[in-house]
Amino acid sequence: MYKVLVVEDEDLIRRGIIMTVDWSSIDCIVVGEAANGNEGIAAVEKFSPDIIITDLNMPGMDGIEMLTQLRKAGCSSYVIILTAYDSFKYAQSALRLGAVDFILKPFHDGELESAILAIHEKDKKEDDYERMSMNVKKGDKSRYVAAALEYIDKHYGDENLSIAVVGEAIGISEGHLSHVFKKETDYTPNAYITRYRMQKAMAMLADCSVKVYEVAEKVGYKDIAYFSSTFKKVVGVTPSEYQTGKH
Repeated sequence: MYKVLVVEDEDLIRRGIIMTVDWSSIDCIVVGEAANGNEGIAAVEKFSPDIIITDLNMPGMDGIEMLTQLRKAGCSSYVIILTAYDSFKYAQSALRLGAVDFILKPFHDGELESAILAIHEKDKKEDDYERMSMNVKKGDKSRYVAAALEYIDKHYGDENLSIAVVGEAIGISEGHLSHVFKKETDYTPNAYITRYRMQKAMAMLADCSVKVYEVAEKVGYKDIAYFSSTFKKVVGVTPSEYQTGKH
């Protein structure tokens, strides 16, 4: 369950956020509240929230200064900005400080919940990425396997990458490389290449502004249909479904 801190100087708005949102339905609990930036910093230190919902224009210390100090102190909480100021300058400052959403007041029913659900989806994608990680430690491998892993890491975007290409590059026969690679990693070289490419694709698709065909090309696939079918086999959903969270 996500711990939420609400930082808002207007009492009615702050209490309204805390009392009217069905927090449990979006897997959240409000652990604290604050009326200005100074109180917000103290509350972050006390509660270590996962999500900070904050106004920008507050007396004493505003939201931007609060976030600046929190980021300098190493705070990695997700931040949702609430503000009545439809200002590009404010938006830029908030985004530079890692805000994940920017909601103008007065906001409508469901907007805040949608922003939090987007955070859930972002975390889910990162969890998927971690599960896809094969955790192959180069230090535990023979020099040929370590060299193969390094070559794949540098050339996974090459369309013609294959076990034969890797073997030739590191000076070992295709057959011998296949044998030692499978023995030491539990993957065949080709299976590893495919999964490594999909792992990289998942990371790229986390950016919704990137096109699927661009990702396909960056991980070595000229045929977008083949890339999509391979991605679905490995990940369980199509690249488009993964990127939009429709799974």
